[in-house]
Amino acid sequence: MDKVIITVTVDCSMSYPGFKGMPPIDDVNAQAKQYIGAIDAGAAIVHHHGVHYLEDSVQEDGKQLSKTDFGGWQELTRLIRSERDAIMQFGIASARLEEKVKLMSLQPEMMSYAFNVHDEYFRPDKSLPANEQYAVHTRPELEAFCKAAMEHNVKPEVESFYTGAFWNIEYIRERGLLANPVWTTLFLGWPGGAWTPPTPDALDYLVRHLPKDTNWNCSVMDPGQQWRILAQALGMGGHVRVGWEDNPYLPDGTPSRCNAELVDEVVKLAQTLGREIASPEEARQIVGVAKPELVGPASL
Repeated sequence: MDKVIITVTVDCSMSYPGFKGMPPIDDVNAQAKQYIGAIDAGAAIVHHHGVHYLEDSVQEDGKQLSKTDFGGWQELTRLIRSERDAIMQFGIASARLEEKVKLMSLQPEMMSYAFNVHDEYFRPDKSLPANEQYAVHTRPELEAFCKAAMEHNVKPEVESFYTGAFWNIEYIRERGLLANPVWTTLFLGWPGGAWTPPTPDALDYLVRHLPKDTNWNCSVMDPGQQWRILAQALGMGGHVRVGWEDNPYLPDGTPSRCNAELVDEVVKLAQTLGREIASPEEARQIVGVAKPELVGPASL
């Protein structure tokens, strides 16, 4: 089996609103410290959301998504890169295409995009209103994203919430717009209309139907099931993603004090199962990306 690539994602302002550990979304210094601590604990991929704000209603185009703050993304990226080496993966797969393309100028090695419908409903604390997102990502849109990613030397992180994303992977790859090996993250337990249950048989089903030449990563948004599903993923040879966005709670149900604690739990699980942790450079070889030769800050 390959060494385990651990992805960390800190921002839970959407998924667990009200979680006390999460700093304000525009406090990029506090976010950077969380990412740096997680890298030191063993994370090789940084999946960050920069600074973003959820639209308060469905817009005229039928979508309710996140608006990105370019300067906030630029500064958080700079703060992390100035302190540590890690694969930079830009998240917020729900952002509009034009904003995603603009962010490519900051030279991330990877960028997420949902290859299926966006339909998310986050309300773990019933005393707070729900955070919801809606969008249909058409195949022409996926083609445009992947073409722009190739032009900017950015590898797509394909977000797969169900097997329809696999069909789109093959559709886009047949058009020469996805390089092998494809990297996809399997999302289990994420609430909303794109939900796949966080169960052992659901993970087994997804893995058995993966397209060829595809590396897979596993994200579970269910505090009660996450750790057992991640252990299964590790045993099956997959890679894993943890952090406050997915689940801010430790295996015993207590809130984590930092994201490094969550990475530590994965490291312990991997060691128990006899798998080594990939360094950022080893992760680049597995994923199929090269460390960018940075050309300086992009203009705002």
